[in-house]
Amino acid sequence: MGISLKGKCAIITGAANGVGLAIARRFLIAGANVVLSDMDEENLIKETNFLKETIEGNVLTFCGDLRKKLTINNLLAYTIDSFNSVDILINASRQVLTSHPLDPNNDAFEELIHQNVTVNLRLSQLVARRMISQSQDKEPGEIIGTIVNLSSIASRRTQSEILSYSVSSAALDQVTRSMAVALAKQGVRVNGVALGSVMSASLRDMMRENLDLKDLIVESTPLGKIGEANEAAEAVLFLASEASNFITGQVLTVDGGRSLLDRATSPAY
Repeated sequence: MGISLKGKCAIITGAANGVGLAIARRFLIAGANVVLSDMDEENLIKETNFLKETIEGNVLTFCGDLRKKLTINNLLAYTIDSFNSVDILINASRQVLTSHPLDPNNDAFEELIHQNVTVNLRLSQLVARRMISQSQDKEPGEIIGTIVNLSSIASRRTQSEILSYSVSSAALDQVTRSMAVALAKQGVRVNGVALGSVMSASLRDMMRENLDLKDLIVESTPLGKIGEANEAAEAVLFLASEASNFITGQVLTVDGGRSLLDRATSPAY
């Protein structure tokens, strides 16, 4: 019998494409009510309509820039107005930028810290407070909500041109661990998934620009392949479900074994 999220409500950010969209699809199949959020309004609406046509379930869209505090509040308010509660938050929105670490005029560092860390932290804080307030009658040890943050194996690899992305990924992993401890007694679990090379729109663009990139990634991955978005989604589903109720503060690596190898010069995308 497969994992069920029946009766649960999930917010999924970065859901217009790639891993975020794959998570949304998998959660719908598992029976969850889902609210999909992204800045890419056109693609988000198109993909949501396709989900509605192909999978039975309740799925809604919220388009907006979560870098703005008001938008974060509006996302939660929209979710509560629609489904009365929120049980799962998936922070799947990530941005990847390359830059030279010695370039003082490059704003990539500030941008990625804000997008990949601050936004996820603010949304997690707000949603966690809602999870706690809607579960005043919880029993000792009862799990009332789960949060899953998507980061990257770049957090523990050294490649100078992705310094900003690496630091933001490492910071998000620490957010995961710190919030897990802070929220444990309230019954909210917080975990992360550190992704290796998983096929996405951004990775496809990179491979178009660098025709050797695919071969480099495959050669650097023990399982000899680029991951599929649905494979990452399965890991997120496990961490969001009751199947992982005694797991919190962990960052699960989903990279085909790539981080097991000491190849600092290999691509970390």
